[in-house]
Amino acid sequence: MDDRQLQLWVEQVSLRDFGIPFRHRAIFNSRLRSTGGRYFPKSHHIEISSAQLEVHGAEEVERIIKHELCHYHLHLAKSGYMHRDPEFKALLKKVGGTRYCAAIPASKKAEPYRYRLVCGSCKMEYKRKRKVDPRRYVCGKCRGKLTLHQLQPG
Repeated sequence: MDDRQLQLWVEQVSLRDFGIPFRHRAIFNSRLRSTGGRYFPKSHHIEISSAQLEVHGAEEVERIIKHELCHYHLHLAKSGYMHRDPEFKALLKKVGGTRYCAAIPASKKAEPYRYRLVCGSCKMEYKRKRKVDPRRYVCGKCRGKLTLHQLQPG
C-alpha cells in the first residue's frame, strides 16, 4: 500500500464514520515504531506507521486512522482534541478507534556492550554500548574515578 491508497482510505473512513470530509494529507511514516500515528495541529496532516500495517494488518490500522481522525475533526471544530479531553474520549469510543496501538516487536538485534567503565577505588564495572567520556562521570557506589576500557569483540 502506498501513500495515495492511504489518502483514499483515510478520506473514506472520515466520510463513513465521521460524516465530514478529510481535506488534508495522510502519509505513511516507516520510522514510527512506538506509536501508531500522529496528527499535526499546525498543518492538519496525519502520519500512520507503515510497520503497524505490516505487523498487525488493516483492521488495526483502521482503528489508528479513526484515532487520528478524532484529533483532526475535534481540532478543526475547536473542541477538546487532546487525549485527556472528555470530547476526545467520547468521540473515540463512538467511532470505535483504538486508544493505544499494538506493540511492534523490536526488529534489530540488540547491540552488544562494547565498553566498560571501571572504578579505580571499588572496582565496580559499568557496561556501555556507546563510548563515553569517563571524566564526566564518577562511580555511583563510592564516587571514585572511572577509567574506560574497550571490550574485545566475540
